Amino acid sequence: MNTNELPTPVAEYLSTNRDELFEITETLVSHDTQNPPGRTADIVEWLETTLDEPAVSVERFEVDPEKPNLIATLPGPTDHTLCFNGHLDTVPFDESDWSYDPLGERDDERIYGRGTTDMKGAVAAMVQVALAYARTGTEPPVTLMFAFVSDEETGGDAGLTTLLETAEFDPDACVVGETTSRNGRYSVSAADRGNIWLTLEASGTAAHGSRPMIGENAIDLLTAAVEQLRSEFGQRELSVDSSMDEIIEESIGFYKPEAGAEATRNLYRYPTINLGVIEGGTAINTVPASACARVDIRLTAGVDTRDALGGIRNCLTGIDGIEITDISWTRGSYEPPGSPIVEASAGAAEHVVDDRVYRRSATGGGDAKVLRHEGIPTVEFGFGTQTAHGTDEYTTTEALVRNVISYGTLPVLYEQRTSTDA
Repeated sequence: MNTNELPTPVAEYLSTNRDELFEITETLVSHDTQNPPGRTADIVEWLETTLDEPAVSVERFEVDPEKPNLIATLPGPTDHTLCFNGHLDTVPFDESDWSYDPLGERDDERIYGRGTTDMKGAVAAMVQVALAYARTGTEPPVTLMFAFVSDEETGGDAGLTTLLETAEFDPDACVVGETTSRNGRYSVSAADRGNIWLTLEASGTAAHGSRPMIGENAIDLLTAAVEQLRSEFGQRELSVDSSMDEIIEESIGFYKPEAGAEATRNLYRYPTINLGVIEGGTAINTVPASACARVDIRLTAGVDTRDALGGIRNCLTGIDGIEITDISWTRGSYEPPGSPIVEASAGAAEHVVDDRVYRRSATGGGDAKVLRHEGIPTVEFGFGTQTAHGTDEYTTTEALVRNVISYGTLPVLYEQRTSTDA
C-alpha cells in the first residue's frame, strides 16, 4: 500500500497505530445510535474527548440536544478548506436476527456491528487522520474540517440541515465517507439522482365481494394508475445535461457486472418508478372503496425537476377516482469529472488499490446532494462492504486501513489539484 504522498510523520503514525484505528471503530460501534430514535449525545461526547488535542478546535452545533453535530478543525497554511463528513446515526437492528453482537464484535479480520460499514468505519478513519496530523505536529497542506452529523438515516433536520443553518460551514470541498466500493470494484461517487415521492389516493365504490361488478375496486383503480405512470411517464426519455455524459458512461462500466450495460444505461436514460407502499381494503369479501399508494420516482442528475413534475401530472390528470394528495421532491446534483475534489479522491483511492477507480453516479442520493446544492463541491468516497443496513453488517480491517491511508493522502492531492487549477 503506497503511502509516499503522506507526510512522513503522518504515514508513520498511521502505520504503527493500526490497532488504534480498529479500537476507535469498535468504540464508535459500541454506542447505540439507532435512528429512530437517533440519540447521538453520548457518541459526540466521546468524540469531543478523543479529539481534545491542542492543534484541534472542536465545536458542537445542535438544535436537538439528543442529536448534536460536531465540527473539528485543524488549520492549514492556505485559504482552502477540505471537509470530511460522516454521520453517526444508524438504521435500527433486531438483535435476535444477528449471529454477532450488533454493538460490535471482532472476528479475525472482520469487525461486525450496526454501522461498521455505514458509516462508523469511515468516521473512525477520519478521526485517526485528525489525530495523526495533530499528535505528530504536522501541519496539513490545507485546513482540515471534520463534520460529524446526526439524523442522516431518516433525513431529519437535526443533522446536516442544522449544521448548515447554525454554523459558518462553507468548506471549499467535501468528502462524505459513504462506502463506494462494490464486489471488488472501486469508485468515487460524483453524482446523486433526484427523487419525486408521490402519494396517490383512489376512490371507488364498496360492494360485497361476491358481486364485484356492482362496485368499483379502488385497489384496481390505483394499480392501473401506477401502470399508466410506468408505461407513459416511465418510458419518456429524460433530457439529461450533456455534462453528465462522462459520469453516465463511467456508471455503466461500474454497474455492468451486476446489472448489465443496457439495464444500467436505461437507469439513467429513463425515470425509475417503484411502487413502495400500497394500502387498501378492509376484508377479503369486500370491494374496497379506498386505497392509497406511495410511489418512488428517481431522476438522473441534470434533469429539470419541474419538467418531470409536469409530465407526471399530465400522465395522471383525468384518471377517474385518482388524486395526487402529497408530493415531495429533491433535485439530483453532480460534480464534474476533472474537478479537484473528484480527481483528488480518485487519486487517493488509486493510492491504495491497483484496480480502476470509476467516477460514477450513485443510484440514490444522500447528504452529498444537499452539500452540492449549497455550492460545496462534494463526492462520496469510502471503502467497506455490501452489508450496509443488513443483518450481521461488517467491515474489514483492510477496508479500514484503506480508508485511513486514502483519507490521510487526500489533502495532499487536493492541495496539488487546487494549486494546479489556480
